[in-house]
Amino acid sequence: MLPTMWRTLAVVSLGGVLGAVLRAVIEQTWPHPVTSIGWATFTINVTGCFLIGVLVAGVERFAPHPLLRPFLGTGFLGGYTTFSTHIVEVHQLIANGRIGLGMTYLGLQLVSGILAAALGLWVFEQRIAR
Repeated sequence: MLPTMWRTLAVVSLGGVLGAVLRAVIEQTWPHPVTSIGWATFTINVTGCFLIGVLVAGVERFAPHPLLRPFLGTGFLGGYTTFSTHIVEVHQLIANGRIGLGMTYLGLQLVSGILAAALGLWVFEQRIAR
């Protein structure tokens, strides 16, 4: 591998570890039964999507150091967000007979994530980039 690829791999790995640790701390402090919505997971994913929107707008606007986006985007926010856990939680709700709640949670998470990313883009452009 080229030296640049090793640096990118290193910053993605470091960011991923930090994001995953933060997610684990939040999930441990905000547990939920399998028959209810995982509000920790929901909050993690929505805040992560918001921050991804901010990051994308910032990278487009300011062209920061080339390792910032892999560290924060792929690494930290990739490790922090957890749509796979969300799908497991939806499955658990459905498997426990909470089909309506499971489908509501599925739709709510997807719509909220998209809106949060759009809000992050907007906030950056309207408030931060001025």
